[in-house]
Amino acid sequence: MSTGPEDPTLDRHFKGHRDTVTSIDFNANMKQLATGSMDSCVMIWNLKPQMRAYRFVGHKDAVLSIQFSPSGHLLASASRDKTVRLWVPSVKGESTVLKAHTGTIRSVQFSRDGQSLVTASDDKTIKVWTVHRQKFLFSLTQHINWVRCAKFSPDGRLIVSASDDKTIKIWDKATRECIHSFYEHGGFVNYVDFHPNGTCIAAAGADNTVKLWDIRTNKLLQHYRVHSAVVNCLSFHPNGNYLITASNDSTLKILDLLEGKLLYTLHGHQGPASCVVFSDAGDFFASGGSDEQVMVWKTNFDAADYGEMLKNQSQPMTVNCMLKNCDGPSWLPEHTTKSLPVETVLETNFSDTGSANLSQQKSHSSNVLASDEKPIPPLSQFHQQEGNGIPSALASTLEHIVGQLDVLTQTVTILEQRLTLTEDKLREYFDKQQTS
Repeated sequence: MSTGPEDPTLDRHFKGHRDTVTSIDFNANMKQLATGSMDSCVMIWNLKPQMRAYRFVGHKDAVLSIQFSPSGHLLASASRDKTVRLWVPSVKGESTVLKAHTGTIRSVQFSRDGQSLVTASDDKTIKVWTVHRQKFLFSLTQHINWVRCAKFSPDGRLIVSASDDKTIKIWDKATRECIHSFYEHGGFVNYVDFHPNGTCIAAAGADNTVKLWDIRTNKLLQHYRVHSAVVNCLSFHPNGNYLITASNDSTLKILDLLEGKLLYTLHGHQGPASCVVFSDAGDFFASGGSDEQVMVWKTNFDAADYGEMLKNQSQPMTVNCMLKNCDGPSWLPEHTTKSLPVETVLETNFSDTGSANLSQQKSHSSNVLASDEKPIPPLSQFHQQEGNGIPSALASTLEHIVGQLDVLTQTVTILEQRLTLTEDKLREYFDKQQTS
């Protein structure tokens, strides 16, 4: 019998929205959970048992993004009605309206110090606001199509934005200048955010991929193809070692960034999973979807012996949590969830050979790899490590491929060129192996 921590489990669920849940966030005090929806409402769910939920009505169209202030005393919401509202998350539901955008507002976020707001809009601009005076400050205007997401860096000095012009831009807040653009040839990015240490960003793509970029070297660190449909949202665990994603394939995926591997596939939503977020402490995460469900999950990442579990887990786990009787606001006890046997998942991946300066933890296990793909190096150690579950011949082959990639990545500066050259080299290598 395993003595390691349990798999992620569904702690409770709520139902009250009348359309897709688009955005979700925990209050820092862990007493409230907020959600926005296509039904134009903001809901505040009280996490204490027997406490009623609050429904805030004010927006005249779909609510696409919400976030609590760091103090938890305010809640910001962004809407298709071209406004931002600042709510007091109490039973009265009082709010102030902020207007400056001329198009749908798709994203809103507080700075870490709670003094500023950043918004992203279909009017092709990013706008920064002061929270205290509740006024518009300035715009960032180099995108040439809708801007889907904008986020402050942890120190508040940078802003990252993602647009339908297929670029991700890094902005200096003080100078208001774009200091770098990442070009996404595979499609536009739905969601982007900073790693907790501020050195890299993660992007959720319409091409079903998740990518991590180092913003100091401007190089691709990791590339995951673990979803079978559009990736809508992602959230970093507060310790920076894990990333959770939500996709139209109805699943949530938990990625181990240190190992460069898929840890868990979570099945719970009946239809696309549209949003997901970790709590500030990382002991819970919450998700929402087109099924109008709000789910709160308990993680196992705060367990002291989690590293021991990684030694024994060489393949991703699948957790199924399907809801049956969900007619109204409700709570689902932990014991009704199921943890299913190990499921083998083929992962595709690619990485630069740079240094990410993240936590230097020892790698215990390896990816289950598709035969025609390259291995993902751990985010903390950019070299292939032989795992207990990989045959020595395959491990030797993978090491040789990594060696070739190391040479290639020194000479290739554009992602499309690098991918093309890598595929050619791999094809030549396997042809030689077959003829020798």
